[in-house]
Amino acid sequence: MTSIADGQAAPAPQPVANPSLVQAQSARADGRAHVIVIGNEKGGSGKSTTALHLAVALLGEGLRVGTLDLDARQGTFTRYIENRRSFAARKELALRIPTHRALAASSLPDRVEAERADQMAFELALDELAAASDYVLIDTPGSDTFLSRLAHTHADTLVTPMNDSFVDLDLLARVDPDGLKIVRPSIYAEAVWKQRQLRAMQGGRPVDWLVVRNRLSNLAARNKRDMLSVLQTLSRRIGFRLAAGLNERVIYRELFLKGLTLLDLREHKTGVAMTMSHVAARQEVRDLLEALNLRHIQKTPAEEPETETESPS
Repeated sequence: MTSIADGQAAPAPQPVANPSLVQAQSARADGRAHVIVIGNEKGGSGKSTTALHLAVALLGEGLRVGTLDLDARQGTFTRYIENRRSFAARKELALRIPTHRALAASSLPDRVEAERADQMAFELALDELAAASDYVLIDTPGSDTFLSRLAHTHADTLVTPMNDSFVDLDLLARVDPDGLKIVRPSIYAEAVWKQRQLRAMQGGRPVDWLVVRNRLSNLAARNKRDMLSVLQTLSRRIGFRLAAGLNERVIYRELFLKGLTLLDLREHKTGVAMTMSHVAARQEVRDLLEALNLRHIQKTPAEEPETETESPS
């Protein structure tokens, strides 16, 4: 691993005790909002979908939730929440909506001045949300930006959704194609390691890093087994926990235009008929929330499907 700033060799991550496992439960300090950062430098991994489902799930627990979109130029997360607010008004639904802010990167031509402006704007937005929230969820861009790196240093919990493929895995590690051995950590893992070091130097608590396998196939394919094996080895090496995320389902794309989540579908006015597939997907969201090991969240029994009917399609 090398330092981009000075070109000098930086110490590589050492196989020490996994900080995610040492910190068995991510309990926020009294009086301080717990910050959950949704981060991955690759687009299309389901970050915004994951972020809103977690936000609505936390709101459903009676908690105060603030959300911050650091990719205001693309604005997928912000549009998702705007769609939710508009749909709730049209249908007269009392949907739970987080307190939301969107932050665009500074357009100042001088990099130092732009980063200073970005940092001031970020800290102001985060302080404002944290003052009125139990949890703040931050959705980051699918690229390496100053705002994204800044958010990572503030994370109490880092959630990295990734598609269950070796294409996405390449951001975390370089893998030998013959023996599936891990050659070395890759660009995003190195970036997270650096931000963890900065946080430690600032006296912050260890970051609980959860890598979430989205778009899992229902088939027990060889690729799926190989991915699990490599990720389990990598988790011990660079220090993250592993969890199943949201399976590949058309319903996630359909809900975006209405700003809905799977947790809203029992509302009669949503116009979306519940199916057995949706019931299973709702359980995926609950399982993901429980995997975060947050202090306020208690394990809930699996949802009873007796009243649901399968769609003919």
